[in-house]
Amino acid sequence: MAQQHHEMTSTGAGTGTAGEALTAYLQDQATEFLRSLRLHRESSTDAQGAEESLEAARSLRRAARRIGGTLHTFRPLLDAEWASSLRPELAWLSGTLAQEHAYAIRLDRLLEALHRLSGPSPVPAPAGDPRPALAASGAAGRTARQNGWAQPPVPSAADSGTPRGLAVGAAKAAALLERQLTLARTRAHSTALQAFGSSRFHAVADHVAVLASEVPLSGATESLVPLADQAEATLAEAVAALPLGQAGHPYNAGALSHGLAPTDTAPDAQDAPWLKVRSLLRLSRYAQEVLVGHDRTDSRIADASHALNVHREAASAAAAAARAARTPRIAPATAYALGVLHADQRHEVEAARFVFQRAWLREEARVR
Repeated sequence: MAQQHHEMTSTGAGTGTAGEALTAYLQDQATEFLRSLRLHRESSTDAQGAEESLEAARSLRRAARRIGGTLHTFRPLLDAEWASSLRPELAWLSGTLAQEHAYAIRLDRLLEALHRLSGPSPVPAPAGDPRPALAASGAAGRTARQNGWAQPPVPSAADSGTPRGLAVGAAKAAALLERQLTLARTRAHSTALQAFGSSRFHAVADHVAVLASEVPLSGATESLVPLADQAEATLAEAVAALPLGQAGHPYNAGALSHGLAPTDTAPDAQDAPWLKVRSLLRLSRYAQEVLVGHDRTDSRIADASHALNVHREAASAAAAAARAARTPRIAPATAYALGVLHADQRHEVEAARFVFQRAWLREEARVR
């Protein structure tokens, strides 16, 4: 990727100056932010309007992330006080809007996994290849939403050949998860609506509206390329701290090593370096977009980013299963089903690490 950066002019972005390239990118993202905000406000209250509202919120969130990431990477070229005040507000907005979608994806993932675990055994994938699991993640949930199902049905013991106790436990686990995550999603939706109506959000929208017409530059003449390379170097340093050698062996149980810990602290500590790499990979990808545009970004970076997105979703799903298993006075069969579900999602975490390791090493080999 660094080689691709240096193939451009010394200013860092084709034939224009660094400031012009940075201005064009930020104004494009600000325009997308404002367009998404308008669509969100104009969406109706029926089913189609609700879906349009969610999609507009996702687009708004993506634009906010890109603006915030660009302000961070290229801050020497921007007015320091303005950038440092806007970045945390964009992060607040993006995080607030992400919660409702995250709970919906988490519920889909967990219900699909329960359906898979309690149903007939699928044809096994080739040994050591976790990629089919990643490709299938969320597929059943998306199909359910498209067809208007409340959730993927948990099969009966007679249909699946599964012992009745396990089938009943899976059904009760699904009902418990649906109650808990639907409540969390409803609360997140209310929080997002409150955010849209707050003075804090209106202040952010006003700043972005100004950004769409004028980008406050610092006047520095520094090239974009060294700043993008610094983001890439920070990413490479964080990746070097990961146990990639262990992740290169599929199903090595690394993600399950703290699975029986009495609290969430051990899994969180284990996942934190991978989540950090995910954030840094996103910053590096946004910097690449500034330099070469959306259409020319490296597909291998996209593959690595997708793997870490799945990693985060599976880790969050495993944590949700563990929290549900600590619900007081649940039946042993329900607790058992939730335990199996937790282990399954930690295996998905492990599979995502394996896919990331292969994508990252392919990228390093290509650059060399």
